[in-house]
Amino acid sequence: MSMVFHRNLPIPQEIKEKYSLSYDATVQKQRRDIEIAQVFSGESDKFLLIIGPCSADYEDSVMDYVNRLAKLQDEVKDKIIIIPRIYTNKPRTTGDGYKGMIHQPDPNGKPDMLAGLLAIRSLHARVITETGLTCADEMLYPENYQYLSDLLSYVAIGARSVEDQQHRLTASGIDVPVGMKNPSCGDLSVMLNSIMAAQHSHTFIYRGWEVTTSGNTLAHAVLRGSIDNDGKCIPNYHYEDRIKLFDAYAKKGLQNISCIVDTNHYNSNKQYLEQVRIAKEVLHSRRHSDDVKHMIKGLMIESYLEDGNQKIGDCCYGKSITDPCLGWEKSERLVKDLAELL
Repeated sequence: MSMVFHRNLPIPQEIKEKYSLSYDATVQKQRRDIEIAQVFSGESDKFLLIIGPCSADYEDSVMDYVNRLAKLQDEVKDKIIIIPRIYTNKPRTTGDGYKGMIHQPDPNGKPDMLAGLLAIRSLHARVITETGLTCADEMLYPENYQYLSDLLSYVAIGARSVEDQQHRLTASGIDVPVGMKNPSCGDLSVMLNSIMAAQHSHTFIYRGWEVTTSGNTLAHAVLRGSIDNDGKCIPNYHYEDRIKLFDAYAKKGLQNISCIVDTNHYNSNKQYLEQVRIAKEVLHSRRHSDDVKHMIKGLMIESYLEDGNQKIGDCCYGKSITDPCLGWEKSERLVKDLAELL
């Protein structure tokens, strides 16, 4: 039993200075941040789609996918803002399996954290520069967020992390929307407490510094379904679930009543093809209540170039090596259908 210290990694400021974003890309990122924030503030009635692979794996196929998204964004720009889902950290329930590009920039190679930090920064920067889109990533490790803080337009806090104090406090110092998922047990109060914490100012220790945050009014709920004591999936994307969330939000007196619906995970019972039906059902049921319509700001969808998933080492280009995803043809059709429903 031991912990071996291999090397001292560069701090975020050093990596940002060495691998900086161009002026034009920085301006584009600022423009996108404003556009996305206006959806949560209610100034814009556009709909958000946070869409992409379960986990980013190979840079060439991820860039191929995002370039296709960029063309699709032009077609639906009047109604939808597409935020590519480029998740470079992958939570693992047992600790086994692919942990994301930050651990293994080459999924077939050995872990290399320095190469991983450079790879994920390069990928996010390349997306902005080549496509004009800015992305979402999961904040699995709060202390690592600063390596990407100038590149991301959306941050997700996962079901396993939403109860963690450091995640909540770090989220309070982030200046882009942060989505707090409901925990695996489905308890909405846990998620709402996390949102409340993120929306308020805090003083705490972060990366060896005493820091004070201003609070993040853009912190919001993400419904992703739950699981009961017998391992049965319980969806929470239905109209009644969203009314329940709206009422719970109102009782908390939070600043921003907003929600994103995750169409996969326990909402789909991990049956990835069900995402098409779920996404359309969410849009249809928005029509029954103005409160629910205004609360639901968008969807999360797991999508890649090819349907399904594969094991690491298999050779199907653009197929997920973690959870199964919708392939491109189904994804493109779904986005166009959603634009027509809005």
